[in-house]
Amino acid sequence: MAVETLSPDWEFDRVDDGSQKIHAEVQLKNYGKFLEEYTSQLRRIEDALDDSIGDVWDFNLDPIALKLLPYEQSSLLELIKTENKVLNKVITVYAALCCEIKKLKYEAETKFYNGLLFYGEGATNASMVEGDCQIQMGRFISFLQELSCFVTRCYEVVMNVVHQLAALYISNKIAPKIIETTGVHFQTMYEHLGELLTVLLTLDEIIDNHITLKDHWTMYKRLLKSVHHNPSKFGIQEEKLKPFEKFLLKLEGQLLDGMIFQACIEQQFDSLNGGVSVSKNSTFAEEFAHSIRSIFANVEAKLGEPSEIDQRDKYVGICGLFVLHFQIFRTIDKKFYKSLLDICKKVPAITLTANIIWFPDSFLIQKIPAAAKLLDRKSLQAIKIHRDSFLQQKAQSLTKDVQSYYVFVSSWMMKMESILSKEQRMDKFAEDLTNRCNVFIQAIEHMFYRRSMVVADSVSHITQHLQHQALHSISVAKKRVISDKKYSEQRLDVLSALVLAENTLNGPSTKQRRLIVSLALSVGTQMKTFKDEELFPLQVVMKKLDLISELRERVQTQCDCCFLYWHRAVFPIYLDDVYENAVDAARLHYMFSALRDCVPAMMHARHLESYEILLDCYDKEIMEILNEHLLDKLCKEIEKDLRLSVHTHLKLDDRNPFKVGMKDLALFFSLNPIRFFNRFIDIRAYVTHYLDKTFYNLTTVALHDWATYSEMRNLATQRYGLVMTEAHLPSQTLEQGLDVLEIMRNIHIFVSRYLYNLNNQIFIERTSNNKHLNTINIRHIANSIRTHGTGIMNTTVNFTYQFLKKKFYIFSQFMYDEHIKSRLIKDIRFFREIKDQNDHKYPFDRAEKFNRGIRKLGITPEGQSYLDQFRQLISQIGNAMGYVRMIRSGGLHCSSNAIRFVPDLEDIVNFEELVKEEGLAEETLKAARHLDSVLSDHTRNSAEGTEYFKMLVDVFAPEFRRPKNIHLRNFYIIVPPLTLNFVEHSISCKEKLNKKNKIGAAFTDDGFAMGVAYILKLLDQYREFDSLHWFQSVREKYLKEIRAVAKQQNVQSASQDEKLLQTMNLTQKRLDVYLQEFELLYFSLSSARIFFRADKTAAEENQEKKEKEEETKTSNGDLSDSAVSADPVVK
Repeated sequence: MAVETLSPDWEFDRVDDGSQKIHAEVQLKNYGKFLEEYTSQLRRIEDALDDSIGDVWDFNLDPIALKLLPYEQSSLLELIKTENKVLNKVITVYAALCCEIKKLKYEAETKFYNGLLFYGEGATNASMVEGDCQIQMGRFISFLQELSCFVTRCYEVVMNVVHQLAALYISNKIAPKIIETTGVHFQTMYEHLGELLTVLLTLDEIIDNHITLKDHWTMYKRLLKSVHHNPSKFGIQEEKLKPFEKFLLKLEGQLLDGMIFQACIEQQFDSLNGGVSVSKNSTFAEEFAHSIRSIFANVEAKLGEPSEIDQRDKYVGICGLFVLHFQIFRTIDKKFYKSLLDICKKVPAITLTANIIWFPDSFLIQKIPAAAKLLDRKSLQAIKIHRDSFLQQKAQSLTKDVQSYYVFVSSWMMKMESILSKEQRMDKFAEDLTNRCNVFIQAIEHMFYRRSMVVADSVSHITQHLQHQALHSISVAKKRVISDKKYSEQRLDVLSALVLAENTLNGPSTKQRRLIVSLALSVGTQMKTFKDEELFPLQVVMKKLDLISELRERVQTQCDCCFLYWHRAVFPIYLDDVYENAVDAARLHYMFSALRDCVPAMMHARHLESYEILLDCYDKEIMEILNEHLLDKLCKEIEKDLRLSVHTHLKLDDRNPFKVGMKDLALFFSLNPIRFFNRFIDIRAYVTHYLDKTFYNLTTVALHDWATYSEMRNLATQRYGLVMTEAHLPSQTLEQGLDVLEIMRNIHIFVSRYLYNLNNQIFIERTSNNKHLNTINIRHIANSIRTHGTGIMNTTVNFTYQFLKKKFYIFSQFMYDEHIKSRLIKDIRFFREIKDQNDHKYPFDRAEKFNRGIRKLGITPEGQSYLDQFRQLISQIGNAMGYVRMIRSGGLHCSSNAIRFVPDLEDIVNFEELVKEEGLAEETLKAARHLDSVLSDHTRNSAEGTEYFKMLVDVFAPEFRRPKNIHLRNFYIIVPPLTLNFVEHSISCKEKLNKKNKIGAAFTDDGFAMGVAYILKLLDQYREFDSLHWFQSVREKYLKEIRAVAKQQNVQSASQDEKLLQTMNLTQKRLDVYLQEFELLYFSLSSARIFFRADKTAAEENQEKKEKEEETKTSNGDLSDSAVSADPVVK
């Protein structure tokens, strides 16, 4: 309170130490810092959301668009309010008629033109079935009925306009005038009437040019005739047919005979009951002719000039008005008629809509034949000749014109950007501005759209400025009228009209307001209220106001490329051009935007079940063309380029860019996705997907090419910026490998084509046509078992058993052969005789001699002896056993993988009992029981697995050991020569690995060791074979030779004979290799014997078996004693 009571003087006496200022500066600095941080944070959010946020709008992505068209809330009666009641009525009637004409024109342009034009589209001749034409026409009848009503309405409006104008301009001097019309010219009314006549004329032209519509109509009439003969068959009442036929005849006469326009102008305009007289009204006739000439004078100057806007459309209306004038008043202004025809030299043809071209000279000659007779034939002929020359000239200058348009549009866009851009952000539009675009009009529309915000802002200012100029001119004229004190009704009308114009201009620049101003000024400009130098600027201002107020609508109309639907044959050519000149890739956005313009028009198609069918057909057609002429070509070219780049070392093609040229296709991938219908066409994604798919598929076919395709992927990323997907395929082999089922079915092929490796438990393909060899390991088998279930294991072993049966039959035959048997018996006798002298070792020489002896018996065409073939047989038997071993290991692997989810294998709860305790449903009990059985199976399988080897030994051993197969007992003595044969074969295979021709190369074949071990077990001949001490004999033989060579080397080293030394070195190396191979075979055979329990003879095994059986009997007896009182157990 004390501070408040201080006097103002005291304030000045306060001591200022500057602290407050410092404090304020610090706060200001902090606030500035906060604002900077906040701005950068907002910028980051903005960038994260969209890189094009701001005053620049994207034509393809924006969900919201800005429309500038002001909408009139007030009715015409509310707008037209002056003290002059008569003038109010006149202006209201004319304004209402003009509004009605505009509505009719809009309805025709959107609904009826498109409905007729698109009839028959969306169904190709190939897809059309018999009767489709009639069905389409049947659907279309309702549309034709609506069109008939529309045409009738147009006739009434035309009639009313003529009557209303005739009522104003009365030639009878005695009759009272509604308002004084001297110097009053309602030019707007005639312009609107011309627009309506243009609509009728266009409908005529569309139907006249529509061959499909006429054909279908004829077929529909024929169908109706058939129905007429047998109505009951079609389920139609006969009494309904007659009215329908009459209705069809009415439609045909009114619409399809090309008489829409003619019927309108041939109406009875004179009222029969003494109403308005039209044809004899000379004042109206003069006014009509004057207005046509005035409109023509305005149009003629601009026609065919670069600054032309909508003059062509108005010229069509003038021709229509001229024919109407002739039809009513039957007078011809030859000079004016000639002027109308002279326009044909400037403009030989006019496009009314879509692909409908109208020739004014033909129209005028046809509709006014009397006037045509007055002209000489030469001048008429000259028009046709001029038309042809005009077309040729345009065709020749097309390229030049397009280039000039391109320069003009580009420079305009640059100017527009620089004027409208608050900041110079040209980089965003580089794509639009620097690339040549064929579809200029789309570029213009996009430009207006992108700058919608700035344009909207500017338009409102420009509109206000123009309204101000107009109001100023009117107020000057109004003051002039008020200052003149002479009273007359005409002066009063002028004043009222000016006041109306002024009031109406004070508001938004809507279509209705501008129309009223135009009509009011038609009255207000009489009696020289405006000076000549004032009137022209006012007219210019009003024209500008019209243009600027409808700017967006005019741009949209002028830039509407719906006509492209009818000329879509150019689209493939255009795409080929874009592909050839990849620099202009950005043009595609404009072209698709242009193609999209057809969609709203196509929604008015009524001949199909739904317009969606037509849209789908169009969409499909465009996409097929795009794929064929651009996307697929691009994919193939990119793939070809990547392949040639990766294989440059092969010099497949001349890739010198100076000779063969070069296309930078990377520009296609910098394009934003193109919007079309309800999808975005992303060229980058399409090509990436194609390459990913191709590379993946080809890698799966030829796995050895994985590195090449990886290189191509990297190159695609570097050169074209394509983000490729890794194939994630294994670089050497597929995880699944050969399927167990396949091997099982073809086990005879498998054992001959694959080699077994005992230590790694892996099968390797012997030879292959590819660059790689297939391998099969435990993981592959486990995968197959997981796929097919564990039941397949027993089936596989069963198949192997069947295979072994066949192979053992061949084995038995070989052993029974007299040549072989006799030699073996001789060898056994020989060994028994010399074993005491030879330290119980089988001599190496004897084995070599056996080998040589067998070779003498004969050789196959491939150079193989009988012993070679016998060795192969044993290897195949061994491979089959190796495969059985792998099946067992794969089963254990699969079971252990499955069982790893069980927490404790020692303590697995019984789920069935738990479910019973809880008293759950029957289904749950079944599920629990099933789970228990699965768990017990897996536990059992993972713990031990099935002893398949034991089974295969037990099944064949009794047969092998029977007395009738005593010839097989000689097998152990053939093993030494067999091992010798195997070692020689193995060394030759390994040596081939280092040679260029690798046919027959191999580094492992443990199938032989497995086969020998298995057969020895079946014959129970391990003891007999071991008694030969064969491997000991081999080792001693080779060590003895190696020592002899070493001794010789020491002697020879003194004599310095190099050649002899080299020979000795090679001999020593060869002896080392042989010794090593024999050692490896010994180890493999020892390992293989372990599988067949080589430590026990058949007698010992039988003894063990008997003991086990006795034990089980005893334990079963104990169990039965203890279970006497219990219930019998059902197993």
